[in-house]
Amino acid sequence: MSNTPKPALPLEARAAALRFPASFRFGAATSSYQIEGGMDADGKGKSIWDTFTRRPGVISDGSSGDVACDSYHRWPDDIALLREMGLGSYRFSLSWPRIQPGGRGKVNAKGIGYYDRLIDELLRAGIEPFVTLYHWDLPQELQDDGGWYVRETANRFADYAEIAVAALGDRVKSWTTLNEPWTFAWTGHAYGEDAPGFTDGVKGGLTASHHALLAHGLAVPRIRAAAPGADVGIVLDFNVVHPASSAPQDRAAAKRFEGVQNRWYLDAVFKGRYPDDILELCAVDLPDIRPDDNALIAQPLDFLGMNIYRRSVIGTGSELPPLSFTRTNPPGRNSALNWEIWPRCISEALEYVHREYAPGQIFITENGLATPAETPGADGRVFDLERAEYFVDHLEQVSKALDSGVPVKGYFAWTLIDNFEWAYGYASQFGLAYLDRKSLDRRLKYSGEVYGHIARNGR
Repeated sequence: MSNTPKPALPLEARAAALRFPASFRFGAATSSYQIEGGMDADGKGKSIWDTFTRRPGVISDGSSGDVACDSYHRWPDDIALLREMGLGSYRFSLSWPRIQPGGRGKVNAKGIGYYDRLIDELLRAGIEPFVTLYHWDLPQELQDDGGWYVRETANRFADYAEIAVAALGDRVKSWTTLNEPWTFAWTGHAYGEDAPGFTDGVKGGLTASHHALLAHGLAVPRIRAAAPGADVGIVLDFNVVHPASSAPQDRAAAKRFEGVQNRWYLDAVFKGRYPDDILELCAVDLPDIRPDDNALIAQPLDFLGMNIYRRSVIGTGSELPPLSFTRTNPPGRNSALNWEIWPRCISEALEYVHREYAPGQIFITENGLATPAETPGADGRVFDLERAEYFVDHLEQVSKALDSGVPVKGYFAWTLIDNFEWAYGYASQFGLAYLDRKSLDRRLKYSGEVYGHIARNGR
């Protein structure tokens, strides 16, 4: 790190003191729709996000991922950033409609070819690919047939998983099925904030969640058959949930929220059942859960990916009845997305999951800070001290969890590069690297320098 302003010196001393096991993986994470662009290039089909972003008013700045970071054409620049930071792993997702344009049937060879080139070059650079099969860009043709509201989508996902792994599994050793099923099920089907934009409340969130988990369960054995010896997992978005007060009604609301945010997925995947309190509370809103579904979902896994950004402080309220909760932010610092910055969330989450579910390996698959869109200073540098501090604060908490015996095997910063941030468009950014929206040139920020220093020297 060069030309460090004086206020950053104590932070750099803390970064230099961090130590992790020699085998610990440091990486960065992205997703296909948020960075690739190439919306209709080389036979790619339309996704639900291509459709959703055409609706007036749903994206805060009216933008889309049509071009995004243009990583479909500029992927060597992304690899150069990874190399500049000295990162040994790269978590990215495949675009289902780029590989299988209609979500079923014919495979797009040019789509597979894009990922072939990316993976081959990552390996030549000494960077391990860590691949997610689904990060929210469902083929629009499947949405037209019911999307995550119908069981058939789970079967189509398993077919797609087998196609992708058969093509790429000779070089990719770490696979995750779904990224954040809570988010794409609830924000896309209960709240309407994300694609496909449905506002069907608890019924929508639970129905989409169940079919997504079925898709996971169907895909796992197909992945193992296509790539024997591969490590297979799922990525869940975890919230540490605290009640807004000690009042019984707030404690009960917090338990209800935590039940659908965390336990619905963790219990299904690791215990082979949904939580009884949520089944009873939401009985009239449940999807068709068949006798064999629980065993199908609870496939043995090699690791759990945890995306952790914040604590949720929950009290009783009117949101999403019968969950009937409200979220509050305690006094303190918040991100540009109004998420509380509370680093202890990451150690609490890790220790809780280790204690209650005991996965053999855990990866922090996303963790990062949203800020308003940044611009370089007169020296051409983006000095994002707050983001650099965020990473050091949270990595200290990861180290604390490791010391307490949690089997954390790696950490992926969200995100490699400023990109299309879903409903927030380009107004809020998480990147370790700055993206010039006109030239599409990339430039490492100060946070990327600090994170790279930890990755190179902290093991």
